Amino acid sequence: MSSSRQSKYVVRKEYSEPIEAPDLSLKSWARWLWRQLTSMRIALFLLMLLAIASVPGSVFPQRSADPNGVVLYFKNNPDAAAWLDTFQLFDVYSSTWFSSIYILLFISLIGCVIPRVGVHYKALRADPPAAPTNLSRLPSYKKIEQSDADIQKAVDFLKSRKFKVVATSKELRAEKGYLRETGNLVFHLSLIGVLIAVGLGGGLSYAGQRVIVEGDTFVNNEAAYDYFAPGLLFDKNNIEPFSMRLDSFSTTYDYKNPANYGKPMDFIAKVSTKETPTSPEVKGQIRVNEPLAVMGSKVYITGNGFAPEIVVRDKDGTVSFSGPVVFLPQDSNMTSLGAIKVPDANPKQFGMLAFFYPTVAKLDTGALTSNHPYPWDPLMTMNVYVGDLGLDSGMAVNAYKLDTHSMNQIAGGKSGTKALRLSYGETVELPGDLGSVEWKDIKRFASIDITYNPLDIWVLIFALSTLFALVLMLIIPRRRVWVKISKDSVEVGALTKSKDKALDKLVKDVAKSLKKKSK
Repeated sequence: MSSSRQSKYVVRKEYSEPIEAPDLSLKSWARWLWRQLTSMRIALFLLMLLAIASVPGSVFPQRSADPNGVVLYFKNNPDAAAWLDTFQLFDVYSSTWFSSIYILLFISLIGCVIPRVGVHYKALRADPPAAPTNLSRLPSYKKIEQSDADIQKAVDFLKSRKFKVVATSKELRAEKGYLRETGNLVFHLSLIGVLIAVGLGGGLSYAGQRVIVEGDTFVNNEAAYDYFAPGLLFDKNNIEPFSMRLDSFSTTYDYKNPANYGKPMDFIAKVSTKETPTSPEVKGQIRVNEPLAVMGSKVYITGNGFAPEIVVRDKDGTVSFSGPVVFLPQDSNMTSLGAIKVPDANPKQFGMLAFFYPTVAKLDTGALTSNHPYPWDPLMTMNVYVGDLGLDSGMAVNAYKLDTHSMNQIAGGKSGTKALRLSYGETVELPGDLGSVEWKDIKRFASIDITYNPLDIWVLIFALSTLFALVLMLIIPRRRVWVKISKDSVEVGALTKSKDKALDKLVKDVAKSLKKKSK
């Protein structure tokens, strides 16, 4: 073995011992964890993890939105439900693990963006950086064989283009486009603001649904809603107790366009609202995409239909049920299905599944349907069921559905008795000595959504700020220009952070401005 090769071998052997890393203190570990958490790679990973963590909330019923669905899931799948509940899969969005991911994401985003604000502030105050040693390596470069150049001409030219310029007799450095980085920071800060406003606003907000029949009054409290979903931070005692009466509901139909003949064009709900019991009524209207604002809440129309007014009497003439019944539309021509429940009937309670046909027509099969959504020729058919209505079971019951599994059908279907048929204003006898039923009137109902979010305005402000910052990022280029003057030549180079087709032209214009000194 040669001496040179042997010496190399000895050197390698000398440094072949394992390298031991120094012990890190608690402060060092904390600094390392903070740098990892506030890296953009971790922020993107947490964002993806949050999206994945949201999936169970759409797969399993949630206690905050569908408590009855959770009860039924426990009833139908007791073993699986107990296991899922251990991992808070019925309370996903308020669970410990979902909240942890959400909080870590906020910390990561804030840790990514806030330090950049200080760096950008220092860059705004600092002079443009010194020129590279070799300008010819820049993406845009031009060299002029010129022995005598006036660098002040280039200074004036670049300043007219809003560049920050620092120059000596032999060198010039200039930079512009700081607003691009400002826009980038504002974009990310506004995005954080949107997330905070949405998250905090969701916690302080509530949303509810209610079906209101013409002439009825709704008072804004939790018990008056058909469905009510408060945010985690919302205090139910802070609900503004305004009242709203549905005076009328009307639909405008299209009779001019043959392709859209008879289809609804507009829905208008005329209402009267009162902020307090003693305050005067204020008239207003709600239309599709035109909600009504009442004491910080917004009221939207989400559906509509008919609510025939029904009167049921026992065989001795005693009224056992009276009032409008909401019928849910089943097609575009408002063929509607309603459930009439008579728990106080004598001698036994019963219910009726009824179909409402605004403009009745008969199909070739003999079945009835409606061929127009307006009640030009209304008809109602009823199937009658006798038995326990399930109202005393202790569980919530759908007011718009009749559970007939444990009931005996005595009219309609295979009962042997034809379904009842009522025309508007007609009264017919019920089978089984149950009395009579009268169709007294036809009213309209509106399904409304009421939402309250005190931070809605901040979501809008941050969203507009995000859009404005994005525009700044897209239209403002970040450019740096350097000029070096030597004894026999002038070099001009420019650099940008993104693709800039106008950079070559800028270099040519700067070179052109370097004219000979005037004598």
